[in-house]
Amino acid sequence: MEFNAADIFEGVVQRIPDREAVVLGDTRLTYKELDARANKAAHALKKLNVSKGSHIGIYAFNCIEWLEIMLGAYKLCAIPININYRYVEEELKYLIDNADMEAIFFNQQFSEKLNNIADALPLLKTYVSIDDGSGKTSDLAAVDYEVLIQAESEEQLPQLRSGDDQYILYTGGTTGMPKGVVWRMEDVLMTLGGGIDAVTGEKYPTPEALADKCLQDQTTALALAPLMHGAAQWQSFNAFFSGWKLIINDQVTFDADHIWDLIAKERVMNLTITGDAMGRPLCDALPAALKKGLDLSCLFVIASTASVFSSSIKDAMLDLLPHLFIIDAVGSSETGATGVNIHTKDGKLKDSGGGPKFNKPDFSAILNLETHQIIPQSDTETIGYLARKGHVPIAYYKDPEKSKKTFIEVNGERFSIPGDMAKYESDGQMTLLGRGSVSINSGGEKIFPEEVEMALKAHPNVFDCLVVGVKDETWGQKVVAVIQRRESSNLSVEDLKETSAKYIASYKMPKAIIFSDLIERAPSGKPNYQWAQKLANAELDH
Repeated sequence: MEFNAADIFEGVVQRIPDREAVVLGDTRLTYKELDARANKAAHALKKLNVSKGSHIGIYAFNCIEWLEIMLGAYKLCAIPININYRYVEEELKYLIDNADMEAIFFNQQFSEKLNNIADALPLLKTYVSIDDGSGKTSDLAAVDYEVLIQAESEEQLPQLRSGDDQYILYTGGTTGMPKGVVWRMEDVLMTLGGGIDAVTGEKYPTPEALADKCLQDQTTALALAPLMHGAAQWQSFNAFFSGWKLIINDQVTFDADHIWDLIAKERVMNLTITGDAMGRPLCDALPAALKKGLDLSCLFVIASTASVFSSSIKDAMLDLLPHLFIIDAVGSSETGATGVNIHTKDGKLKDSGGGPKFNKPDFSAILNLETHQIIPQSDTETIGYLARKGHVPIAYYKDPEKSKKTFIEVNGERFSIPGDMAKYESDGQMTLLGRGSVSINSGGEKIFPEEVEMALKAHPNVFDCLVVGVKDETWGQKVVAVIQRRESSNLSVEDLKETSAKYIASYKMPKAIIFSDLIERAPSGKPNYQWAQKLANAELDH
């Protein structure tokens, strides 16, 4: 048997059928029950002429059906495609067309959007609606999901699977239109699915050995990212392969008070978030949660992925919950994790300045694309592109030009370079500087928004912020901060300079501040720099 997500999941079901697998709201399923529902979905998909290699879309908020359809598709060797539920009609139409979707599973409340673009999507023949309580209907000839699977068999579907089956994750990134990252199943399992032991760095010798992880004592985990985001999908697979109980966030609007209540109620041991967008409100709500007597002693790990997690927030959490281990990982849809740091009360990482710092694993490197060489760790001056080698994606779907720029060969080894810039420190750690595509050129100096944002967030009245460059006659571009305050009191550039001076040089300080009631981010927490740029340009033109 080759490394394949569906095979390994079925191996776990065989080993621990009666252990509780997933909880979402009032719904609780054992591994056997989740497998049975996924099998029904797989049989139904087959009757809809979905087969090996077929692309199907999942357009829904977090729900058990999301997991069932995803697992059912992989059982068939079909490819489920994630759809951002915030997309407007033009973005939605682009994604469905670009991904060559043949069928789509969607929450009823999205019926109208799909109906409005259906005529422009001739390849999309099958619509399946998921009851979300909205009662929304449209002119789409859609079948109800529960009706579709009702009479189907709960038995596993015989299917020859391999490590060459594909996994595709669509990512919007911080700029541009969404793009599909194509992985071999075995490669993504090694990179994101726990196929390489996180402690030893050794690859599990067989799929059976990987499935045997589930025989350990059960951990209860909570995933806060939406399932349409890769972080939540692989949190799910990692939990299932380890035999954990996975709590899925059933909220559409993030409510930190509810999350702390849920952690105490379900005795959550492992919490996964996506950076400051979730970490900041959770940190702010933590004192009240403790004051009202919530027992949070169960929680011993907070892991952050996919977005920057500020040191000031980690330190504040550790002051309130000193027993925590905070695991902060940097990575992307194109690489998986490329660096990790662990923060504890007795060993808090104190940033000396710049962006967040991470330990360098063996599979990561910083590349100089001008010389096409790997930058040695002894070079603490050169800024290059953070990269991962080994198990990396095949390509971007239907985009050979972008694929050539992102997936390259250096010294006979294949690397993935999604665009994050980084440099080495004297202690061997890597400092993440941010995406080169959104860097600011001010007075001939290259400034990375993320390192400025990290410094600004050290000010107690900065709840969230994004930094962009705005055209300037003197500087070429000037640094502008779009800030969401905690309190509406005045906040000046001088106030920010006083707090941020120990982290960044003076030339990186914002020349102007724009206040916003809310910083616009993707549901995953990723920054929307296009929004911030448009706002800054409009405000400063006045």
